Amino acid sequence: MTENESGPPTPRPAAGCKIHTIDARTLRTLAHPLRIRLLNALREFGPATASQLGERLGESSGATSYHLRQLAESGLVEDAPELGKGRERWWRAVHDGSMLESADFRKHADPEVRGAVDVLLHETATTHAQELNTWLGTMDEWSPEWQRSWDLSDFKVRLTPELALELAEKVHDLVESYRDRVPEDTEGSAVVRTHLHTFPRPSE
Repeated sequence: MTENESGPPTPRPAAGCKIHTIDARTLRTLAHPLRIRLLNALREFGPATASQLGERLGESSGATSYHLRQLAESGLVEDAPELGKGRERWWRAVHDGSMLESADFRKHADPEVRGAVDVLLHETATTHAQELNTWLGTMDEWSPEWQRSWDLSDFKVRLTPELALELAEKVHDLVESYRDRVPEDTEGSAVVRTHLHTFPRPSE
């Protein structure tokens, strides 16, 4: 979702990863840009207070506190009381990522659910674009090795729906094969984000 929220195909969860399958209830909760950003921040950077998240995301602590409580009501985040001091309230993500079968909801009888799918998918696409633009704007701050190791590519191949699904699943498997190969304290290492967008284009 990052294992961030995405449409089909459904990725195979990595061993040991706790993955949440989005249902109609949690879909309604996630249909808000700030809640998606809060959940992603907790999953990527670990537990934090509402104030810390507000500073990271450029939001007020009042706004982050409110939306964290909404996420908690849906079981997506929870208190981390062992981290707090005094009246500090720390939050953590309950899952490592989420899976969404968007096709299951796009024809839902409830228009609110259909709208929630659109919000979630478009916000995910926006996040991907922001992450890439951030890299493009800051790459000069990274070592020459990292400046030679990144990639921005696109491909065009003619496929059937079945082959498109097979291609995406193979890419998921390839990325997962690199998980946990590098210990966190490895010198010169960094968390690498890989975005996959697979979609058909009209012939004319």
